[in-house]
Amino acid sequence: MLWIIYNLLFPIVFLFMLPKFLTRMMRRGGYFQHFEQRVGHFGTNTKAKLREHRRVWVHAVSVGEIYVALRFIKAYREQHPDTYFALSTTTSTGHAIARKEIDPRDVLFYFPVDLPIIIRKVLRIIDPVRLILVEGEFWPNLIRLADKQGIPVSLINGRMSERSYKGYRKLKSLTADVLRRIDPICVQGDVDAGRMIGIGAPAGHVHVMGTVKFDVAERNAEGEKTAEELMRKIGVSGNAVVLLGGSTWPGEEAVLCDLYKKLKAENPNIFLVIVPRHVERAAEVIQCMEERNLTFLRRSQLGDSPAGEVPDVLFIDTTGELRNFYSVADIIFVGKSLLEHGGQNPIEPAMCGKAIVVGSNMENFPAVMPVFLANEALVQVADTAGLESAMAHLLSNEAARAALGSRAAQVVEANRGMIQKTVQLLD
Repeated sequence: MLWIIYNLLFPIVFLFMLPKFLTRMMRRGGYFQHFEQRVGHFGTNTKAKLREHRRVWVHAVSVGEIYVALRFIKAYREQHPDTYFALSTTTSTGHAIARKEIDPRDVLFYFPVDLPIIIRKVLRIIDPVRLILVEGEFWPNLIRLADKQGIPVSLINGRMSERSYKGYRKLKSLTADVLRRIDPICVQGDVDAGRMIGIGAPAGHVHVMGTVKFDVAERNAEGEKTAEELMRKIGVSGNAVVLLGGSTWPGEEAVLCDLYKKLKAENPNIFLVIVPRHVERAAEVIQCMEERNLTFLRRSQLGDSPAGEVPDVLFIDTTGELRNFYSVADIIFVGKSLLEHGGQNPIEPAMCGKAIVVGSNMENFPAVMPVFLANEALVQVADTAGLESAMAHLLSNEAARAALGSRAAQVVEANRGMIQKTVQLLD
């Protein structure tokens, strides 16, 4: 009865939410390419390649999960060289990253709508040897139908926010039936394990592995060199102290711009780099800078010719370059943590050995934040005033910046190896 209710309600909810999804697709761009894959229709070439080999199907919703999926695929293939993969994602940004990084042997496609008629068709085409879900992708029909066909279903790097936990608890009868079909359920920390069990996962299926995001944090020497060359090209001095706002959300750019203007009055040798989480917010970010009379250059519009006068801000309005620009920064604010809830990944700037400041809202990293805080490897502030105080202190104290960054890099190195443990458990 639960499945009947779900499959009756899901199409109604989906149709109700469709205008919002379509608006977001148009705003972000890239979604309509291969849109037919979302309803289980694959082109002749894709279908033929999928049927060449039986594959492990890995599903990762967006950019962060895609990096985890790609690192997992690499580690799994090291142990099983003859494995072929089918990698699905939900967002156009995740698709763009995966398209650049995916092995030619593997197949990338958009995740289909979770309706029985569509999921059955996709499972028939792919015929996967196993299904791997990344972090928290509990699609009931996918999991149920895969399990009914004898396809092992596993979760890697699982996590569950408090908000999600409260929502799932209201649907425990359904979630318990879904989660009993997933084994193993590999989670990041004890809190995640408790929440999984609390919504019906069998305790014997749940394994606390630590987060594989420490393994995903890999530096790109070529990309970092490009970022460094670009900074010199636009005239930023090698002695400048670079402040960077990474994966910022609405309102956070305004806070950083105001803070930059205030700090620059006393510290003229500083430079600001802004990298919003979603590139489609470019017009909003530009308006924010213009209203404050800040000069800026857009990364997407920098050609081969030398830049003119040094701007106040470099605005990174491209996808997939944030990690590289972390390497040229001195003080980094990690977004979605001050005015929004959830937080973005602090591990990526930490691997570069940089001084990191985050807001109080880092709920998406319950297994990561305690490690950083226990090792005094980043600074967490409560509000805008706290951010200003932390930035001013780090700006004026090079030794404090260096020590904070060094501890952050040590935390990353000390916590690597979880991806190999996950592969071993799956084996």
